[in-house]
Amino acid sequence: MKNASQLLTAYLDNIQDPAVAAALFADDGVLELPSLSSLGINARAVGPAAIAAFIGGLLKNVPEFRFHNVQLLIETADQAFGEYSVEAKVLSTGKLYKQTYAGRLVAKDGKIQLLREALDTYAASQAFTPD
Repeated sequence: MKNASQLLTAYLDNIQDPAVAAALFADDGVLELPSLSSLGINARAVGPAAIAAFIGGLLKNVPEFRFHNVQLLIETADQAFGEYSVEAKVLSTGKLYKQTYAGRLVAKDGKIQLLREALDTYAASQAFTPD
């Protein structure tokens, strides 16, 4: 059974495969980016199917989306917190999406219950908004 830091690492490593990444979540597991609500974006998915669809939608517009420079800062059996970066081209705008995420993961019974991520909304807005 994977602990929180192992689950976070597995999620980050498998972001290019939405089905694999989503399978790490519990049936009622949640992926959310609440800071995007300030941009009018509902970035909350519940359950593996919705999470896979969410990640898949992102990859359609940012196919080279991959996490790097992963730093796990807090690691316990049931929680992990880390920072990780992305640098990839957004197809719809042709702009570079350069971002550092901060993510808190809560695990239960070897599955992700919650992954809440924060990001720089200004950088996201600049990359995803056409000129």
